[in-house]
Amino acid sequence: MSFVLRALGGPSAKISIGIIYFVLYVLPPVVCYFAVAVLAITPQTHTTRVALWPLTALLALRAVVSVDTSHEKPEHQISDINLMALVISMFLIATRTLGWTLTKEPFVRHFRPANSPPSIIMDAIDLTLNFRGHGWNWSHGLYIPHETRPTNRTAFVFHAFFSAVIHALILGILHRAILTSVSVEVGAISGGSTIFDDTLPFPLRYLRSSLISACAAFAIYAMIQMGYDLATVLAVLFFGQDPAQWPPIFDAPWYATSLSEFWGRKWHQCHRQHFLVLGGYPLSVVFGRAGMVIGAFLASGIFHHIVLLTLDSRIELRWMLTGFGMMGPGLLAERAFRQLTGRWVGGIVGWIWTMTWLLLWGNVIVEGSAKARFVGYGSLIDGVPSLGVLVDRLVISFDAWLHTFG
Repeated sequence: MSFVLRALGGPSAKISIGIIYFVLYVLPPVVCYFAVAVLAITPQTHTTRVALWPLTALLALRAVVSVDTSHEKPEHQISDINLMALVISMFLIATRTLGWTLTKEPFVRHFRPANSPPSIIMDAIDLTLNFRGHGWNWSHGLYIPHETRPTNRTAFVFHAFFSAVIHALILGILHRAILTSVSVEVGAISGGSTIFDDTLPFPLRYLRSSLISACAAFAIYAMIQMGYDLATVLAVLFFGQDPAQWPPIFDAPWYATSLSEFWGRKWHQCHRQHFLVLGGYPLSVVFGRAGMVIGAFLASGIFHHIVLLTLDSRIELRWMLTGFGMMGPGLLAERAFRQLTGRWVGGIVGWIWTMTWLLLWGNVIVEGSAKARFVGYGSLIDGVPSLGVLVDRLVISFDAWLHTFG
């Protein structure tokens, strides 16, 4: 590690982050990120972007390997959260600027707030923060869910805030239920946690693990929705953005009747372009459409593995790579079904197929996350002891009921 730090112009050992070191190590890749965004919307700058990208990527890597985010409390959970935020941010900076560099023509913004004149600076800011590409020409093929929230600005903000509160409650309850379900070996104990109860017979063991995996999926959904709602409130209420700039991020993924519909329309599309740039487009050159699908999901698996590495450096790549990677063959199977029968996967049978495939490989994803201690943190409802006790009792009672069949 010290060799890597010196090669990148960093310190010989990780340094605790503060204002000075934030400016020296974290701010430079952020500045490069914005500079590339300005160049990406400016004509005849492709050569400059190509020259600037290696520096941007190296500065992002230097920030990750140089800065200690633990604030001298490495055992505290906030240390893991800070490191995760830093790693994800630098990963996205390197990935997004790579995508902007590979595109020769400048990006064009075709949607702006009412009464907002064209501005390179404002367009660059929107480009850096707009992960889905809503309102830009580079997001061709992007599905935007139908808007069902109020059009009135005040009512829109209230609706988003209320949604954030509701989803925070859902997240807290589901997280507490998962914590209770996987309480064996949670935390710093070797091996992390597991969603499998070996004392149960095989069918009940996987029924239980699948229920935990479903709770985890809904918890992730609630967490992302809560964060998006809060960002929506801040952007519209304090920064004067148009509500139309914040369309729905999900489209009821539990109603998906095919894997294609789930991943292409129902689930959030925030990382769609990143995974296409990292895996989809490169593999499509060799394997065509199938390569694009497989490559995108392999890139997704690697991304989620990197996230888990911030929690446990010993976690194995196979968990995320297998769990997310197997979504690709599932989509290709649907494509083969379409070619053989002339019909799209859908209806009740399609819903059963979709949820079965998602749960099957979701078990792998959630087990890997549990082993990396991703679930080993306090719940949002810890401040409401009575609610936490109620959730604990329900989970423990359900477990006891399952064991009556064992």
